[in-house]
Amino acid sequence: MGFYVRTSLRVGPFRFTLSQAGLGVSTGIPGLRAGMSPRGNVVRMGRGAISYRTTAPERDVVMHDVVSLVPARPSDVVQQLRKAAGRRPYWPFALAALLLAGPATGRFGLVVIAVGLPGVLWVALRDRAARAVVVMYDVTDEAARRFDHLVSSITGLQRARGFWLITASGAITSTYQFKVNAGASSLLRRLNASARLAGPRILITNVAVPTLTAGSLSVHFLPDRVLFRDGRHVADLAYQHLQVAMEHARFIEGGPVPRDGTVVDSTWRYVNVNGGPDRRFKNNARLPVLRYGRLTLRSHSGLNLVWDVSQAPLVHAVASALHQCTAARPPMIHP
Repeated sequence: MGFYVRTSLRVGPFRFTLSQAGLGVSTGIPGLRAGMSPRGNVVRMGRGAISYRTTAPERDVVMHDVVSLVPARPSDVVQQLRKAAGRRPYWPFALAALLLAGPATGRFGLVVIAVGLPGVLWVALRDRAARAVVVMYDVTDEAARRFDHLVSSITGLQRARGFWLITASGAITSTYQFKVNAGASSLLRRLNASARLAGPRILITNVAVPTLTAGSLSVHFLPDRVLFRDGRHVADLAYQHLQVAMEHARFIEGGPVPRDGTVVDSTWRYVNVNGGPDRRFKNNARLPVLRYGRLTLRSHSGLNLVWDVSQAPLVHAVASALHQCTAARPPMIHP
């Protein structure tokens, strides 16, 4: 799966074009376009550049948050994203003014509205451009092959029947907790996750953006950096500062079992210390133990994200692609 670098983008009434001379911007209608000074960033990249799930009360098990994002020392891209997101759209005010002006002009009201609607559309397109950050990538040679591998491996996670973000964990510290939690050594809370090709709405770029999402959290992988977004909080991290780990994790499934999961053992919902069923509990179900692939993303600045995937080979592919990115030299960036 290629990531298809495009040389031009349309954002509202503006067209951004990437050439050897840099990033150009024009606006207008077909046959009549006016040039503007460059707006946005150009990044050139080429060769040498660049457990057990808890759904019921945890029976006094202390749960600790697992998810942690990068502390705020925003890069230029993050600052632009925050600034763009904070801009107020003006098209609702223009539309309201037009709807009020129509009846006020009597029999000419329909004419006023018909003439004014293109203006409202222009304001809406201008708002769209003002609330967007444009980043054009010129990705070639080794950098292109590296990013293409990353895009393919992350979108490959779409084939997994089970994909989760671990949000909290708690250690089992007593015999009672061990017995009522299927003999697990720890409890996990998790959210269903998904992989897709879609970056933040306000980020306009000419490459595919593989993304991992879970709840309000989204992780966007760009050719030169990783963007993290949780609600209104946005942070980023260069690949050179990203620590990637992959491991196999045993997980006791108390709910639906993914069809592509690997069952390696079984246990009881209520278990004795010797591993047998606790006869004091009726309807004591036998639970499967599965082996999942676990991907962990960390950094010295505080990032901590843990993902479980039902197919371990898919996690191997993502970890391998990310290791190639973290080992590469930082790209040359030209404003």
